Amino acid sequence: MKKVPKPADTPESRPEEDVRAAEAPTKPGGDARSEAEAAVDPGGEVRPLAVLDRGDRERLLGGAHHDPHSVLGAHPVPGGVVFRTLRPYAQSVTVVADELRAELHDDGDGFFSAVLPLREVPAYRLLVEYDGTVQDVEDAYRFLPAIGDLDLHLFGEGRHEQLWKALGAEPMEHQGVTGTRFTVWAPNARGVRLAGTFNFFDGTAYPMRSLGSSGVWELFVPGLGEGELYKFEITRPDGSKTMRADPMARRTEVPPKTSSVVTASYHEWQDGEWMSRRADRPAHESPMSVYEVHLASWRPGLTYRQLADQLPRYVSDLGFTHVELMPVAEHPFGGSWGYQVTGFYAPTARLGTPDDFKYLVDSLHQAGIGVIMDWVPAHFPRDDWALAEFDGRPLYEHEDPLRAAHPDWGTLEFDYGRREVRNFLVANAVYWCEEFHIDGLRVDAVASMLYLDYSREPGQWTPNVHGGRENLDAVAFLQEMNATVYRREPGVVTIAEESTAWDGVTRATHDIGPGGFGGLGFGLKWNMGWMHDSLGYVSKEPVHRKYHHNEMTFSMVYAYSENYVLPISHDEVVHGKRSLVSKMPGDWWQQRANQRAYLGFMWAHPGKQLLFMGQEFAQGAEWSESHGPDWWLLDPAYGAEADHRGVRDLVGGLNSVYRQTPALWELDTDPSGFAWVTGDAAEDNVFAFLRFDSAGAPLLAVSHFSPVVRHEYRLGVPDDVPAWHEALNTDSARYGGSDVANPDPIKPDAQGWHGRPASIRLTLPPLATVWLRPA
Repeated sequence: MKKVPKPADTPESRPEEDVRAAEAPTKPGGDARSEAEAAVDPGGEVRPLAVLDRGDRERLLGGAHHDPHSVLGAHPVPGGVVFRTLRPYAQSVTVVADELRAELHDDGDGFFSAVLPLREVPAYRLLVEYDGTVQDVEDAYRFLPAIGDLDLHLFGEGRHEQLWKALGAEPMEHQGVTGTRFTVWAPNARGVRLAGTFNFFDGTAYPMRSLGSSGVWELFVPGLGEGELYKFEITRPDGSKTMRADPMARRTEVPPKTSSVVTASYHEWQDGEWMSRRADRPAHESPMSVYEVHLASWRPGLTYRQLADQLPRYVSDLGFTHVELMPVAEHPFGGSWGYQVTGFYAPTARLGTPDDFKYLVDSLHQAGIGVIMDWVPAHFPRDDWALAEFDGRPLYEHEDPLRAAHPDWGTLEFDYGRREVRNFLVANAVYWCEEFHIDGLRVDAVASMLYLDYSREPGQWTPNVHGGRENLDAVAFLQEMNATVYRREPGVVTIAEESTAWDGVTRATHDIGPGGFGGLGFGLKWNMGWMHDSLGYVSKEPVHRKYHHNEMTFSMVYAYSENYVLPISHDEVVHGKRSLVSKMPGDWWQQRANQRAYLGFMWAHPGKQLLFMGQEFAQGAEWSESHGPDWWLLDPAYGAEADHRGVRDLVGGLNSVYRQTPALWELDTDPSGFAWVTGDAAEDNVFAFLRFDSAGAPLLAVSHFSPVVRHEYRLGVPDDVPAWHEALNTDSARYGGSDVANPDPIKPDAQGWHGRPASIRLTLPPLATVWLRPA
């Protein structure tokens, strides 16, 4: 009596005499299993020639096989072709090729195999019978790798600038068959299997192959297409398993669900005119007035496509040149506002699909509005289905726990010194600009990247090779990112949120500064110092402001050290900091007047402007991501709606005059574009300065932060302007002010003042900013 067959060596590894019986013919349509497919091993047991040896079998079942394609699929052997497949829960598997129809032997544990007397591997399919159904499928293990050697080489060198086209899930045609190629970087894994809706998230039948030293695992699955959910089942070095979302996923499930989604884009862009001219003028020499938006709460409940119907019109009516979107990349916790990212390549599914987000960007462009988005390469959360210890060991994070753990946010910092990690991030910056036509990247938390001792006490950090506190890897990464984006995407601007005095944030990367570093290469930098100082000043009672006068003038000491944005962002109107209007002292009228005067000062000051949603109409409450701006304040049914509408109309007026006046933006980064008239009128709470365009045409800005009217206030002016007129007055009645104005052209006197050859006498409204231009 035959003994139960046991796993044996593969036919490829056995001597020819062990397999010659397989040369016996098999009739088409007949059972391929015959006595000719058996041999006797030295122990006297009968074994099937096609059955895997115990080692391969256990590695496949355990999810720890690095090359499943070498043993599964079809392979020539002496005497024929061996077919093997792993199909758990199948009742039978039949090979079909032309007229051949051969049922494979059930080897147990989901393995099926047979040696067929064929001269070469045919084009074949598998009929897989389950309880009550038969599936006609291509065999995933008959395909060559669907990723090229050049892709792997570039990734290994850290230079694959379109990495999203090499890694992740890519629907494609491969060897004449339609399916999806899955690739993932997991160099420490003992094995990787693909799990998803197509296999009930049981990856047993879908082991991936390791592509050598690249650390990349690959599997082309025929027949799979868009909409399939998937994850990678990774066997860690210690043998344990973890189920992970795809780091390169371009679409995800709606949180709190965490699967990745196979996707392809069909959006047809209509913004050709915008894209063709966005590089005509550098950002620092162009008008840039930015409306910062948290998409999910701007009008809660709207999708990307619904936002596309409302947001461009609203922003256009207010005259902003750009919107800045708080992070749109996928994140598990809405309360993080998007700053703890798990899906770096996927727009959040909360508001729609990637193509829906493209539709929103397209609509903004067609309305003449640029799109900046917050980008967060500083850290990532520790969720056990995302990047943290992705393949069982530190991979995206630094291997030194002190370098990996972010002390403030409970997150992990990227290992910028690892080529593949740097490539992941640089390609991600390019991806948003190239695939989604993003016009600018505002890079979050740059200071936390630059300093090894950021928020760390002595003993909690290790100096760099020169003994310094600078993170040299992060410096090199930021330089590479900026250089790559500016080279590949003309017209795109990068903006640093950098809260220290790091030298050369907006200096060219090849320009070495006094600290020995090249510039970081950003186009613009948030001026956090101006923001803190100016808000500190306007929050004081007018009677006390003279003691803080320098807080409003100090910014001009360093105004041309970098290319600046003046930000009143979401960070300034949350967590007990109060909304912008609520920071102002006095009664309700004075609070609004103070805000109007402050906005007039801000729009005239050198630098670009950024204002967070809700502040444009003097919302009194702090922002909350759960309900967004208090739009009801603009409803005519609310008795004081004119108070809020007046501030909103002022923002529109500021933007209108700003865009029409090159003196307010053309020389933002050139000292010749600014001159103080009086910066020391502390007793009067007055600031007056001139702005000039490249042709020398001036604008005079006068800000008065006292609640009194000052008549016949004399200011020195150039003597080549015959008369001045008000271009904007924040105290205008249509903005909710008291309507104290200078309605007639103002002619200079020959009397010199403030060191200038002529002067004018103005009526200064209370708590107001006035702009004057040559009549």
